[in-house]
Amino acid sequence: MNGDPRDYKLDISSLGGTGADPRKSSETRPFLSVIFECCNVYQRVYRNPADTQYVARCPRCGRTAYFPVGQGGTANRFFRVR
Repeated sequence: MNGDPRDYKLDISSLGGTGADPRKSSETRPFLSVIFECCNVYQRVYRNPADTQYVARCPRCGRTAYFPVGQGGTANRFFRVR
């Protein structure tokens, strides 16, 4: 006998999910790690849909930083915004 006394199964396939593991997709998307020193807040920032830049906004004060994508850039993945 199975150790689980429940005799039902919950079907959540109709909730509209794609079935993809969200952790797997976020691991393959390029991102930057940004510390906003103005409010001492960390944020992970993903590339925009056009793959032209990363746009980081401080969630507390709204300060915005732009990181363009292009040849001759940097391999750094961690930045501080002052």
